[in-house]
Order: sequence, then C-alpha cells, then structure tokens
Amino acid sequence: MTRKHVTPPPRKTGTPQARARILRWQLAYGTLGVPQAAAPIAFGLVALPLTGSVESGATMVFAMTTAQVLGAVPVSRLGRRFNSVHYLRALIAVRTIALAAVTVLAAVGAPFAFLVAAVVAAGLVNGAAYGYQRLLLNHLVSPGGLPRALGVAATLNEINFVLSPVLASLLGAVSPVGAMAAITVLGVGPMLLLPPIPQARGPEDGRPGGTGGRVPAEVLLWLFCAAAGGAAVAAVEVGAVSFALSFGLAPGWAFLFASVLCVGAVTGGVWVSLRNRVPERWKVAFFLVMSTAASGVILAGGHIAPTLAGAAVLGFFLPLLGTFYSLVVDELAPPGRRAEMFALLRTANSLGVIATSGLLALQGLPTALLGSAALLLLASCLAALHAVLVRRGRRPQPLTHVDGREDAIA
Repeated sequence: MTRKHVTPPPRKTGTPQARARILRWQLAYGTLGVPQAAAPIAFGLVALPLTGSVESGATMVFAMTTAQVLGAVPVSRLGRRFNSVHYLRALIAVRTIALAAVTVLAAVGAPFAFLVAAVVAAGLVNGAAYGYQRLLLNHLVSPGGLPRALGVAATLNEINFVLSPVLASLLGAVSPVGAMAAITVLGVGPMLLLPPIPQARGPEDGRPGGTGGRVPAEVLLWLFCAAAGGAAVAAVEVGAVSFALSFGLAPGWAFLFASVLCVGAVTGGVWVSLRNRVPERWKVAFFLVMSTAASGVILAGGHIAPTLAGAAVLGFFLPLLGTFYSLVVDELAPPGRRAEMFALLRTANSLGVIATSGLLALQGLPTALLGSAALLLLASCLAALHAVLVRRGRRPQPLTHVDGREDAIA
C-alpha cells in the first residue's frame, strides 16, 4: 500500500527574503560539517606527538562517531518540545565547548584519554544536530524543490570537505593545536547563520502516536547502504594520513587523498542540482555498483594515480546516493519522527565510519579497505535485489518532483 506523503503548508520560495533564508540554511549546512571533515587529519596530527602513533587519530574518530551513534536518537527526542532552530543552536554550542576542550588539552599535553573523553562529548550531539538541520529544510523548501536544494547542500558540504582537510593539514604542519582551534571556530557557523523559523516545530510533531513505532523495512535497507558508503568514504578520509605514508609522502600530504574524493563529490553535487530529479531504484543500485568498483580500485592500490582516480569516482556518486537516501527517508519516516530518522541516516553513515576507523586502528589500512569494499558489495547486491522485486510488481513510493507531479522513484 502506498504511503501518502505528509506535505507541509505551501512555502513561498521565490521572494528575495525566502531565497535569503534558504541560502542561510545552505551555508549553515555546509559549515555544520567542518569539524567532522577536518577531524580525521586534525585528530591524527594532534595525537601523533602525544602517542607517537598516527592510528591514535583514528581512535579519536572512532570514539566520536561511536558517541554520535549512541546519542543520535535520545538527543533528537529531547528536542521535540523546543523550537528546532533554538535546539540546534544549543547542540552546536555543546559541540563547540567540547572541541575547545580538545584544543586546550592538546595544548597543555594532557593524557590522551582526556582528549578522547572530550571528543565523545562532541560526538554525542552530532547526529541529532544533523537531523534537526535537515528537518529545517522542510520548512523552507517545497517538496518539489528538495532534490535541487539537497544537491546544492551536498555541493557546499563537499566543498567544505575539500577545504577543511587542506586547512587542517596546512595549519597542522605548523601547529596541530592551531588547526584544532581553527576548526572549532569554523564549526560555530550554524549558530550564526541559521535563519529564525518560528514554525519549525512541525505540525506532525504533536500528533498522538507519531513518536513511536518501528523503522520501516525499506528505510533499514537504505540505512545499511548509507552505512556501507560511509565506510568506503571513511577508508579514504580517516586513512588519509596512512595513505600518504604508504606512498612515501609526508603526513602533511594527507589532504591530497581526501581532497580528490571531495572534488569528485562536488561534481556529483552539481549534477544532482542541475537535474533536480530523484533516481529510480535500479539507477541507485547502479550507483552502488560503480562505488563498489571504485572501492576495489582503491583496495588494489599499487600506484598513487589509480588510487586517486578511484577516490574521485567514489566521491562523484556520494551526493547522488546521499540525496536519494535523504528524500526516501523523508518520504517513509513515521509522523513526528523525521528529525529522528534524519539523525538515524547520519548515524548509519557513522556506523560505517566506526567500522572503518576500528579496522584502521586495530588492523591497519589494507584490512580497513577490504572491509569497506565488502560492505559496499553487499549493499549493491541488496539494492539490486530490491530494484528487481519492485519491478516485478511492488508499487513504488511516490515523490513530488520540481514540477509538482507525483512521479515514481522506481
């Protein structure tokens, strides 16, 4: 049976004021990810003088993302009674204080365990912050404009993921503590950029019975695919320093590998924005297959050129898949649980990061690459099977496109 999309009241998105509010949301979304984008390199450079091991940075990323997974749903639920903009700003404030503590502790040479505790505090609010940031877009953009808006957001986000590792590497080469201080300050962006949205406590949030229930089975499928993609991307981003060392480069060249991946993602984000369409499920399966092939090229390694090419291809499909996941989760989320479901989407991505970071810390880069490629392969098979089942008779869910028509996504 087809689930009817819950459509908020019509939004006026063509006025200069409305466009300015959307732009502020886009910039806030882009800066929200600055600490996470820079963390793999910044943490690695901060941990190196304290522990003598690059893998300690991966341990910090592992701790932060684990906390994000544990805190995503409960922290999201705590915000239901508040205005979403105010609550999101409070979450960013908590994260900023925690990252500032990391900076101070690193500056005074505190024990490594103290730094881990601080990044755990930052991670606890990260998933919920993403969920509320994404939820706010539903109050600013009509359903038909969501693919384009999410494509632009993905592009800005990936530009951030290009520039933040470069900034962390360049500043970290001079002062790892200075790099941490810079990303802490930049991460404050959403607090200042978010527009006021008085109606941001959505009308469905107060509906009886709208805050419980199971996660729809199809959502679980796409959450797993998001986790697999997160694992593959983390193999490049979290393992950037290890990649640089494996090819005989200085640790400061770590930004090269993450930047190439993000340049590919920027290209993919532009493609999504120009098309403003939701891909059919068989196309999503194809995107996953291509991502798996790119991950295999990175795993094969042997030379820096194919490794960088694989990272670029992997990055290109990242926004195509991410936009689809966001729209499908939005469509299938139970009433009153959209912020939660968006937080779960980010949590799924974090689970992939956890898996890769754990393998990187315990077994090294080759095992991490093998594990992430295996997860992507499994995700590709499941997505392809789902597409086949849908084509054999299961009616697809509708999503509203830019022209207002109810078009099938499968």
